[in-house]
Amino acid sequence: MSKDAQTQHTQSQPPAPASSGAGLQKSLKLIFVYTVATGCMFTYVSYWDSVFFSYCGAGTFLAFALMTVAILPTALVYSEISPLFKTAGGELIYNTVGINKHVGFLASWLIMAAWISVPPAVVMAIATYISKLFNLNLTFQVTVGIGVVILLLVFIMSLQDIQFLVKMQAGCLFANIGTTLITAILILTSGHWDIANVLDLFSFSSLSSSAGIPAWIIGMALLITPYFGFETVPQMVEEGDFPINNTKAAICGSVLTCGAIYTVFFFCVAGLAPVHDLLAGDAANGFMTITAMENLLGWKIWPVIYGLVSILLGMTASILGFWMSSARMMYSMGTKNFLPAAFTKVNKHQQPILPNIFLLAISLIFILLQNAGSFMNDFFNLMSFGCACAYALTMISAVRIHHKHPEWYEDNRNVVRGGDFFRILAMVIMIAIAFFCTLGQGAGSWISFGVYLGVGVLTWLWMVVVRWKQSPVIIETPDGPQEF
Repeated sequence: MSKDAQTQHTQSQPPAPASSGAGLQKSLKLIFVYTVATGCMFTYVSYWDSVFFSYCGAGTFLAFALMTVAILPTALVYSEISPLFKTAGGELIYNTVGINKHVGFLASWLIMAAWISVPPAVVMAIATYISKLFNLNLTFQVTVGIGVVILLLVFIMSLQDIQFLVKMQAGCLFANIGTTLITAILILTSGHWDIANVLDLFSFSSLSSSAGIPAWIIGMALLITPYFGFETVPQMVEEGDFPINNTKAAICGSVLTCGAIYTVFFFCVAGLAPVHDLLAGDAANGFMTITAMENLLGWKIWPVIYGLVSILLGMTASILGFWMSSARMMYSMGTKNFLPAAFTKVNKHQQPILPNIFLLAISLIFILLQNAGSFMNDFFNLMSFGCACAYALTMISAVRIHHKHPEWYEDNRNVVRGGDFFRILAMVIMIAIAFFCTLGQGAGSWISFGVYLGVGVLTWLWMVVVRWKQSPVIIETPDGPQEF
């Protein structure tokens, strides 16, 4: 691109956010970017454990180990392309540069389907645990009401200073990790643990085999959900005060940390009793491990401590992480002209205002659309599918970016070994996982996904018909601002 063309593109770039803070501010240490990603991921062990075991049985720990291996190529490709771009946007930027702005919009909307699904699902889990802990037997409507109150509190917190948010999240995360590892050790040494319960790895699944693919494999594909979150790292780079090449430590570190704990923890849980006993009665509806400690081991105090830390603190860490990332994705969409400029306004704490309001609104809509009997599985499956699709598109774009701009990688120490073979391998893995996820979707999941996608289609049409005819999409690349 010529200097004159670059100047013209720079002049056509949307103006900086008109606010007291003038946009996002660089203030985040690498450790907090790591804890944001890890906190997003490490929240599923205490509530969704019943979903995991209903899909993969005693072999849940093996499914997690295999999924860690399957996710790592994608995480490494993210580590490779993340240092190329200095602003928030992740999938939005990668797929716009790699393919076009329409695919960029689609990929960002898909990944936000996974992120935005988390707050309503998690606050319902918290409300349900409160009901279980105090034997309140709350109706679904009352549970929804508690979830709404929690969402409002999260919304208020999300408008505070970023340092307050990341430090709170880090504290919640490390408390959750510590308590989870202690629980694994206590179960393993309880005297009730038996390796025989672990060895029957593939005998149980609530899913049906489909298209000749065993149900256990479909269930393993759906376990991608406890791994999505590492892709939140590129949303935080605009606020990071560390060398951008160091994002690999946060991206891959979060995957390896969570994968190792998932594998160890569910290995210990699997040995506690046969799967049918673990999922007996109310345990099939969530909190399987907590219920097993109470009913099978007769413990009274530790299940409460574990539940309070893992549910209340662990899930709070996840909500905050995904909420912050979603707000920054929409902020980036505003700055790059994928959404109206109003999405770039920030408050005195440099927090995007309208994105946070949008997140609150759509989270409330998701809660009100829930079905009392299947919301947990509907949201879980929706997260899996949206995430896998976004990853698959991004892997395709990674291949195209490297082919179109090999010069961008000359000083990139995170370039993957194996080149295009490795990138294509990651792409194939993600396409396969996305396909397997479609086999596990129920009607409720598709309805939730359809409502969300409908909002995206209307927004995209408005951009095509109105907005993009007035102002172009501008992306900051290693070659400077470019129009797409």
